[in-house]
Amino acid sequence: MSTDDFLRLDLQLCFPLYAASRAMVQAYTPLLAKLGLTYPQYLVMLVLWETDGVSVKELGEKLYLDSGTLTPLLKRLETLGFVRRERSREDARSVTVSLTAQGKALRRKAASIPEAIVCRTGLSLEELARLRRDIQRLFEKVSRSA
Repeated sequence: MSTDDFLRLDLQLCFPLYAASRAMVQAYTPLLAKLGLTYPQYLVMLVLWETDGVSVKELGEKLYLDSGTLTPLLKRLETLGFVRRERSREDARSVTVSLTAQGKALRRKAASIPEAIVCRTGLSLEELARLRRDIQRLFEKVSRSA
């Protein structure tokens, strides 16, 4: 393989990851539209359904988003009636995000989404678990070296 070959698109690791990421978001989009959510808003809701009442800082750390990206998402989710933001009494700089009753109820409506996505991939649960582990490992190694 010549050094020129290293610059071929079909040999780049980044491109299939990028294309797969876009395809996954596109697969989620119509399912989430029925709930009135975008994909990034859905990620926020997933964190809150798992652990209600987290700080904006914790949300950012879990989702790898800075506050400049997260704040508009949270404002929109608050406008939709799914979350409530409250300043901490102990530290005015800290804001806690909690689910409203409507946000908790939305979880039931979203429950079928993971299964729909699994079906859409055409992969077995074992293949998906292995793929997720491999992608997570790649992310951790690349993140450490950055």
